[in-house]
Amino acid sequence: MTSRGLRLLIGLAAAVIALVGIGRVSSIAGPAFLALVLTIAVSPIRSRLRRRGARPWVVVAVPLAVVFLVLLAFGAALVVAVAQLAAVLPGYTANYQALLADAGQLVRQLGVTTDQINAVIGQLDPNKLLSLVQSFLTGLLDVGTAFVLVVLLLVGMSLDAAVLQDGVRALESTRPHLVDALREFVRSTLRYLVVSSVFGLVVAVLDAVALWLLGVPLPLLWGLLAFITNYIPNIGFVIGLVPPALLALLDSGWVTMVWVIVVYSALNFVIQSLIQPRFTGKSAGLSTTITTLSLLVWTVVLGALGAILAVPLSAFARALLVDADPGTRWAIPLVSGRAAARPERLRRPGGRSGRRRSSP
Repeated sequence: MTSRGLRLLIGLAAAVIALVGIGRVSSIAGPAFLALVLTIAVSPIRSRLRRRGARPWVVVAVPLAVVFLVLLAFGAALVVAVAQLAAVLPGYTANYQALLADAGQLVRQLGVTTDQINAVIGQLDPNKLLSLVQSFLTGLLDVGTAFVLVVLLLVGMSLDAAVLQDGVRALESTRPHLVDALREFVRSTLRYLVVSSVFGLVVAVLDAVALWLLGVPLPLLWGLLAFITNYIPNIGFVIGLVPPALLALLDSGWVTMVWVIVVYSALNFVIQSLIQPRFTGKSAGLSTTITTLSLLVWTVVLGALGAILAVPLSAFARALLVDADPGTRWAIPLVSGRAAARPERLRRPGGRSGRRRSSP
């Protein structure tokens, strides 16, 4: 009989092979899972229409129209954001050079030689100072090149959603663990999307207003970036903070940059660290460690889209590989970060607990 350790190694090897394969077809896998998540996101609309007895074409058309409107609005906002950023950056070359001169004078006082300063300055390019956010947004725009694929998948999934739902319900008597796992995946994904979207919108509006009051250029762009990065676990706050802080430094100086960092940090601490976790909890059923690893793995495999979909992707993997198989459900506490439910106490005949009560 194969030992458990060997089975674990075989499973890990199979996971690596699967991830490499997904990475090779990332241009298909990423949009496909995006279409799946969007189909799940509008599933409450579909379910409500079915309960009210709407015609089949209405059940398909209304959720699909909602998804298309959201995609078009989001895509247009990304296009405008990337164009604005590309137009603004070259105008700060002079400010960048002045900032380097001031920094050079400061480091000279610390004993750094001129040759060392020139060597460092020669490696810097003002047009690449904010390349992190520009490459991130451009990576999201790459999904637009597969827009036809996303549309076709969305249409197909919308047409099959009602039939698939009935088919899954029919499997409940023969494959109860699989049905429960898929249902929990849908519920947790909906919770995650709703909570992340609501709190992301609140943070984005507050960040944009604060940047506008501080006079930082492109406050709407940075608000959009804050909303997008809210879906990225753990490091999304940093990705959303760095570009406006650097632009504030180039535009208005150190004081404004410090205020941007203070405002972002305060909003992140209050909303995303104190309030939001009370609503999300373990909404996706993943521990903090698994969430962090998911972010790293899916970003490598699928790029920027993988970073945003990291939590739903790992929740889907958990549903298929852990929750659906009774032989692997022992790993649920390790994946979710929550202790397993305690077994019920043995009861004696007559309904009394097997544990003797102490006398009062």
